[in-house]
Amino acid sequence: MVFACDNRVSGGPMGRYARLALAEREEIVLLRRGGSCGGMAGAAGGDKATVSGEMAGDSFAVGSGRCYRASAAQRGCESRRGSCVRPGVLDGERGAGLVRRLVVREHRPPGRIAGGIAVERPGLMVFASAIHRAINERRLDPPGLTRTRRGIRARLRHKGKRRHGRGGPEERRGKIPGARRGGQRPEIVGERSGIGGREGDAVVGKGAGACLVTLVDRRSGLLSGGRCAAHARRDVADVGIGALRRHPESRTVTLDRGRGFADFEKVVQATGAVFCFALPRHPWRRGGNGNTDGLIRECFPKGAGFTAVGEQEVRAVYDAIDHRPRKRHGCRTPWEVHHSTVLHLL
Repeated sequence: MVFACDNRVSGGPMGRYARLALAEREEIVLLRRGGSCGGMAGAAGGDKATVSGEMAGDSFAVGSGRCYRASAAQRGCESRRGSCVRPGVLDGERGAGLVRRLVVREHRPPGRIAGGIAVERPGLMVFASAIHRAINERRLDPPGLTRTRRGIRARLRHKGKRRHGRGGPEERRGKIPGARRGGQRPEIVGERSGIGGREGDAVVGKGAGACLVTLVDRRSGLLSGGRCAAHARRDVADVGIGALRRHPESRTVTLDRGRGFADFEKVVQATGAVFCFALPRHPWRRGGNGNTDGLIRECFPKGAGFTAVGEQEVRAVYDAIDHRPRKRHGCRTPWEVHHSTVLHLL
């Protein structure tokens, strides 16, 4: 008889087609003395077929009779259920070794790993959620990986760190006078249905030296901006003016609340773009910009300064990001999506 699986872990009335729990098996042992299967099922409030199948399958011969023990029946049930489970792709060394190599050596995220395996090796189909679960359970940690206590998670972009949740410390940074809130931007910008809406941020290096200004199109993900000689609002405004003039289709810019963008009115007068500032602890307002900053940090890690970095090197990194295929664009690059959309509008 095949018992269907249910989530009961304690005793209770036995039902038809239910997997018995240890307490219910112990109840069968108590009712078994001198009773039939029908009598035991009636006393326990279950079905006769359930009790008879349990007695026939989990009892063992002792001399001329048969003996039934609840603990032995429970171990046998768990053993049979474990042998019926199909082994996962990441349980074998073939799949686990492939994913481990792509994470450790090529620094690929689980989403890109799952998509690449689905195209190149359909026989090893695996979901990104399964890869995340295996990484968090430390099942993919190689023996020689001793970089940090986080194991292989330290090789991911977020380094295995937890995101800050709501209810954190109160925002105490200075407020920018005349700043428009992010909720006041046009609805079409939030829907990402057309180009023209950008998200901005300043990537600061070590010390108070140079920084990078990033302006990302919300629809296509195209990156523009450049290097500032100093993290000062005047220099940041000049770089922003130059970047927006090269892309006159930009109509709105959503920024964080850093003081580097305090001269946004100067950019508004020069370009006519509408500037909005995201609310504190609302990172989803600038999700595309946060993802792009993470790509930049792969080339310029935290703790490194931008004083010795030249404009040509920064431009090369920006171009490489613009020509990087994106999953949300069907493996097309932001440069292709942006320019095809602009040509269609013209």
